[in-house]
Amino acid sequence: MTTPAYGAYAADKSLEPIEIERRAPGAGDVQIEIAYCGVCHSDLHQVRSEWGGTLYPCVPGHEIVGKVSAVGDQVTGFKVGDTVGVGCMVDSCRQCQSCQEGEEQYCTGTGFVGTYNGATQDAPGHTLGGYSQRIVVDEDFVLHIRHSEDQLAAVAPLLCAGITTYSPLRHWNVGPGKKVGVVGIGGLGHMGIKIAHAMGAHVVAFTTSESKREDARKLGADEVINSRNSEEVESHAGTFDFILDTVAASHDLDALTALLKRDGTLTLVGVPEHPHPSPNVGNLIFRRRAIAGSLIGGIAETQEMLDFCAEHGIVAEIEMIRIQEIDEAYDRMQRSDVKYRFVIDNSTLAA
Repeated sequence: MTTPAYGAYAADKSLEPIEIERRAPGAGDVQIEIAYCGVCHSDLHQVRSEWGGTLYPCVPGHEIVGKVSAVGDQVTGFKVGDTVGVGCMVDSCRQCQSCQEGEEQYCTGTGFVGTYNGATQDAPGHTLGGYSQRIVVDEDFVLHIRHSEDQLAAVAPLLCAGITTYSPLRHWNVGPGKKVGVVGIGGLGHMGIKIAHAMGAHVVAFTTSESKREDARKLGADEVINSRNSEEVESHAGTFDFILDTVAASHDLDALTALLKRDGTLTLVGVPEHPHPSPNVGNLIFRRRAIAGSLIGGIAETQEMLDFCAEHGIVAEIEMIRIQEIDEAYDRMQRSDVKYRFVIDNSTLAA
């Protein structure tokens, strides 16, 4: 079925109105009319082919919230009218150990199929994302949204930024009695602060922007450290159980690992354009500290995250935009000129 969308035909082209084809719902499919789609920094990277391998036309968007408009005759978990979400993936091999254990994001068979720029039999041969009026997804990769209607736009970023921070916090058992650092107060970091606070941890935010100190406290940080103030940083040496580093630029990790207790972990969720400087191994060995990485979460864990956020009243801090403002939003995002996530009102596709 023909569907209005916004996409780019080349890395050096602006996004523009296009028409795409969506498959008719199959037996196990859910058709969703998209109300809101969050804007992730990876959308910009993919559209402009900054990571390489972008397939065009590229229709980005993997933070999708909408209403079910049709279901296949074998669908049992969803019905027409349900409020649902779609995150960063729409399929996986479903056979490998990771998939069998509910960690589809680490699929070692086909690799997970991204919501856009992933391999598919549908036209044009790669997946097309949420900058569109509707999407058709296998029910196994559709999520229930239990937030109230007035929160739905701000729920959209949970489908990427929320699960990207929730998954490592959950995996490393963040909770009461734990001192947790969150490095960077942006689209990812602001969600990390909110979620770690709701988990009951003592949360310390790290920022290079003095202007964000008060913002961090409002988000739930118990303390705020200016990363440029070496005395302030060093006063916390050896005291953190866990540090979540959301910064997507190359930076020195040694200053952070030195803040960990024995057996503490620094987990990276930002992918820098250039590699981080090699860390001081002695800093790790003599305190049995670890540096780890984390991607998103599996479907079951993403549903768990959404339910946790609904229970605790957690949504993203957003700025709503019309789809026609997307190129300006990308430029502002590169300047970190957003608090803290853009969300597209998909009804503007009809304008």
